[in-house]
Amino acid sequence: MLKRFISYYKPHLPLFILDMVSAVIVAVCNLVYPTVAKNIINGFTTGSITVDIIIFNAVLLLIVYITKAIFQYIIGYYGHVIGVRMQADMRRDLFKKYEKLPFSYFDDHKTGDLLSRLTSDLFDVSELAHHGPENVFLAVLMLGGSFIVLSQINLTLTLIMFAIIPFIILFTALSRKNMRAAMKNSRIQMAEINSALENSITGIRETKAYTAENSEICKFERENRRFAKFRTEAMHSLGFFDAIMQFLSDLLYLVIILVGGLFLVHGYIDGGEFAAFVLYISMFLNPIQRFVALFEQLQEGMSGFVRFSDILDEPEEPDCGTVVIDDIKGEVVFDNVTFDYAGEAGEKPVIRGLSLAVEAGKTLALVGPSGGGKTTLCHLIPRFYNVTEGKILVDGTDVRDITLESLRKNIGIVSQSVFLFDGTERENIAYGSDSASDEEIIAAAQKAKIHDFVMTLPEGYNTRVGERGVKLSGGQRQRVAIARVFLKNPKLLILDEATSALDNATEMQIQAALEELSVGRTVIVVAHRLSTVKGADEIAVLDSTGILERGTHEELLKLGGEYKKLYEYQFKALNN
Repeated sequence: MLKRFISYYKPHLPLFILDMVSAVIVAVCNLVYPTVAKNIINGFTTGSITVDIIIFNAVLLLIVYITKAIFQYIIGYYGHVIGVRMQADMRRDLFKKYEKLPFSYFDDHKTGDLLSRLTSDLFDVSELAHHGPENVFLAVLMLGGSFIVLSQINLTLTLIMFAIIPFIILFTALSRKNMRAAMKNSRIQMAEINSALENSITGIRETKAYTAENSEICKFERENRRFAKFRTEAMHSLGFFDAIMQFLSDLLYLVIILVGGLFLVHGYIDGGEFAAFVLYISMFLNPIQRFVALFEQLQEGMSGFVRFSDILDEPEEPDCGTVVIDDIKGEVVFDNVTFDYAGEAGEKPVIRGLSLAVEAGKTLALVGPSGGGKTTLCHLIPRFYNVTEGKILVDGTDVRDITLESLRKNIGIVSQSVFLFDGTERENIAYGSDSASDEEIIAAAQKAKIHDFVMTLPEGYNTRVGERGVKLSGGQRQRVAIARVFLKNPKLLILDEATSALDNATEMQIQAALEELSVGRTVIVVAHRLSTVKGADEIAVLDSTGILERGTHEELLKLGGEYKKLYEYQFKALNN
């Protein structure tokens, strides 16, 4: 993990070196003042001090302080630049990882938690990246410089003062475990708050529709109080750590006043040397305080980096395929397919031993009660999930042998829940087809029967649709999704309940667009409204046990089985 953390410094090595060199210069500047003060005090004691000497030392200090200010600016500015750029690099790598994770990962993890790792966690990591090496470097330099200067004054008193350092190190080591656990728990709970917030904001319309504001407030407050509890525990650990460190620091003053005073009385040191020791205590305490700050940042930053690394170490979506497909015919064969969601211990397979074939250019409709695995079956074709047993063939090739990119480029999907991004009409229609021209986008919109509506908008195709397409109606969102597939122009089309959430009039309009979209393509349709699939080349009735019936609309009605019951029930409900 340390190796991974250090690797993020490499692209910014020149700035890092500049930051460290500046830290050296600042540390050296900090060592000058006590020495100057010692010389002036001793000069006064011996009577050798003059105005010229005082002015010379004052000018020397002014030059030193100006130099220190310049390099302190470099540390403050460029040091933070390093942290910001490293944070951006980590955020880039984490987002790339999110894009490569399998669907099953997002099934099991909350969006708010993933956002926390991308934002607040990485902010603390960047603070550690900036201040960590700088504080260590300055602390070591100032402690080493103080030791060298003070040992030349009086080695015995210097060793007595530095004897406190092992106790500080021991206490820090003992405190580390508890503080790390406390920080980790507070981060986990912060992710829970983000999840609750993201969930509530996304569902704000449902909340208002069901007047459930108080319920949402209570749920959020429950998570908020849990976070406050864990954060309080973390602050307790930090507070105790700070208090003991401050006590050990104050103990230095006691040691110097007591032992240094005795040395002064007995003539082992003179007044100037005693003053230098007292002044150097602040020089000595400064690196200790930096060490304390570093320890706190280490707990915050490393707990965030651990969570960051946990994601990077997750297995990516498997793509062992080597076959690149381009101009496919679109034949699809399900050969003894079984599937169950990984991790669902004790759960029955969603699909068990299913065999089915769709000829190129034909339409297969999947109907039946909910829970029969119809949508899951469609998700297996583009390998959103991999089959547990059996295989799925496209033009005779196992989809697991086909590269994911080329497989999915040849598949178009229109589902019931269309997701539109917070961009323009043009960007949403052309999503995944970045090289599409305006003419191609407009042609796709016209085929999807959405062009005329877009032209009535204030900015036409440059009108923003809002988050999740909130500014559009359900039918308009569906048309955008259909236009998107027209532009993609795949040979294999999956329609998953594409019209079930629409009113009858809108459904008829969308259905007409879908029929035009289906021409010359292999189509797999999932539908509850049987009226929309009467023209399918084959209809398969599925339930949790597998395929109950299969055939054309007329054949299934003559069979007088489950399909006829479903059709007559829907026909009766429609006429009522």
